[in-house]
Amino acid sequence: MSLSTAFEHHTAQVGDVTIHYVRMGNGAPLVLLHGWPQTWFAWRHMIPLLAQHYTVIAPDLRGLGDSSKPVNDYDKRTIAEDVYQLTLQLGFEHILLVGHDWGGHIAYAYAAGHRDGVQRLAIVESLVRSGDTVRDAALGNDAWFATFHRIPNLPETLISGRERVYLSWFYENLPAVKGAITEADIDEYVRTYSDPGALRAGFELYRALPTDLKNNAMSAQNPLRIPVFALGGDKSLGPKTRQALEVLATDVRGGIIKNCGHFVPEEYPDLLASQLLEFFAEEQ
Repeated sequence: MSLSTAFEHHTAQVGDVTIHYVRMGNGAPLVLLHGWPQTWFAWRHMIPLLAQHYTVIAPDLRGLGDSSKPVNDYDKRTIAEDVYQLTLQLGFEHILLVGHDWGGHIAYAYAAGHRDGVQRLAIVESLVRSGDTVRDAALGNDAWFATFHRIPNLPETLISGRERVYLSWFYENLPAVKGAITEADIDEYVRTYSDPGALRAGFELYRALPTDLKNNAMSAQNPLRIPVFALGGDKSLGPKTRQALEVLATDVRGGIIKNCGHFVPEEYPDLLASQLLEFFAEEQ
């Protein structure tokens, strides 16, 4: 049995989108939002740890994983609304929320759009910005791909049929902990991103950045007042995750994980789970 099939899988119809999600545990709802080039599977090591204390819900974002793949609407506010409607369908009006990479942008949009619905927010390795130019909002100095992915149609054309070669560059070079993402893990990611719709949807996350920056600038006029936990890897964004969020929220705490790259949930799942549990326990 693969690690993926060891989890309880579900689907829900949210408007015109079918959302695939994994659910485990009991207690207060804790929602985990993945980034690119990943799926819910990014949380595979952490879900059992967090589910000892919470009802953990880890969806595939619209267009990605085993969720359906609409052509349009990949701005983070729209995707956040997908997640919000999913949580309502599951009977949860108030949640704890975690986002990594693009999932962090979506988690912020969720919290900004539904301020009574998020009790605490954690954002990991995500540069959530507002009002910058697209160039200034790029991910550090190695974000050549952020520019490449925004070019209309070209990335899909060049990468289609070569998904494993292209995506493996990220899995092999962005972690500081070598082997954190195994060949078997890459198999699972490539399985989903080999769908042409998923490949395009992933790039649409980048193409929506100008809209996201405008939306975030409007939301920033009324900063979040809930507790926000910001965490970066010292070999990746480091303090930038927290620094960006301090413009968007009034109560930001967090830190840096040493010897860690971008894929924190897979590089240091036990440590990240421990820090999240400590942060969320303050709400109880």
